[in-house]
Amino acid sequence: MEIITSTQNAGFKQALKLTQNRRERIKSKQTLLDGAHLLAAWLDAGHCVVRLFVSEDGAQREEIKNLVLRCACPVTYLSQTLYSQLSELSSASGVLALIDIPEPHSPKQNGFVLLLDGVQDPGNVGAILRTAQAAGVQQVVLSSDCADVWSPKVLRAGMGAQAVMSIVENADLLDFANDFDGKIAATILDGAVDLYAAKLSGSLALVMGSEGAGVSTALAEKATLRIKIPMTEGIESLNVGHAAAICLYEIKRQRLS
Repeated sequence: MEIITSTQNAGFKQALKLTQNRRERIKSKQTLLDGAHLLAAWLDAGHCVVRLFVSEDGAQREEIKNLVLRCACPVTYLSQTLYSQLSELSSASGVLALIDIPEPHSPKQNGFVLLLDGVQDPGNVGAILRTAQAAGVQQVVLSSDCADVWSPKVLRAGMGAQAVMSIVENADLLDFANDFDGKIAATILDGAVDLYAAKLSGSLALVMGSEGAGVSTALAEKATLRIKIPMTEGIESLNVGHAAAICLYEIKRQRLS
């Protein structure tokens, strides 16, 4: 087992670019999965891996050894010093997987869809993807000013959701709303009805706005249903990730009833 120690190694240099630069991920159509959990989720979903990067410590772990056996791809073993430059985790995970980013899906024109309008925090986007998967959302559509779905932070927060979810990035949400055959429900206070009084069954696209500005004015005008989450007096708003979870599970409840 040859252990790479030089920062001039071509594979290491390319991997480092992918961790730091969204343009490089877009250009190469590749990204890195950090950790055994994400790698296992990717493999369980039937996807392939281009290359594995394994740390010296990771090479000794049974869990990672078993994952290496599942991957029909080259393996590069890195010194702990080099590996720590690729992983943002405080405790090195031991394995990173280079993958091809899946081709984007076509926007759905009906069903249970979630629209993210300028949600920029990577942790929020990843958590929302994870919740959307659990709540049975059939597709998540993101505007161009949302956080990169395939960035390391969003991938970690998504906990494997990207491996199975239908995702559309850099979408024109106004065009989507025009073509969607169903309700467009947006979380907007002005003229809104209580979430638990709203009729949310059937074909529906839920819009969640950005952390600061909320739903954009142009998209708000496309909403056929405005909803608000009832809150105790004195509380102005919820984190968009928490708000999305509350709304998505009420929609799920109504779709099941």
